Amino acid sequence: MLLRLLRARLGCEADAEDALQEMWFRIERTETRPVADAKAYLFRIASNLASDRRLSKSRRETLDTAWIETQPEAAEHPDAERALLARERLADAQAVIAAMPERMRTAYTLFRMEALSQREIAGRLCVSLSAVEKLLQRAYARLHRLEDESDAED
Repeated sequence: MLLRLLRARLGCEADAEDALQEMWFRIERTETRPVADAKAYLFRIASNLASDRRLSKSRRETLDTAWIETQPEAAEHPDAERALLARERLADAQAVIAAMPERMRTAYTLFRMEALSQREIAGRLCVSLSAVEKLLQRAYARLHRLEDESDAED
């Protein structure tokens, strides 16, 4: 009767048998004390176990589905050639940044990498706000020239 209950609640013979075995292991591990209605007690344990298993299965399926949905598709993975080109472009950009005059490089790094406002950068470098704007414009112009050169090569 317990197996039929579990089969009906879980919908699968194998899951019902596993649940029944788990039920007996739990009963065996617990401290025995007198039970007024043993049949009702066993059915309550089986019912609770079936509910726990269904809930656990539902949560596991939700997590698996969410995991699968967040995985990038094959087309989103860069192939070896694209990865190599991206590394080369990054190295070129780093070289351009390293070759910038110190104030320009500092202003650009503080603005883009540390996300400071232009006013905060002006305070750190002891220059005017318009000077920071000009430094950033020149830095961007140098990087855009690099981008234009790589576009011309493609």
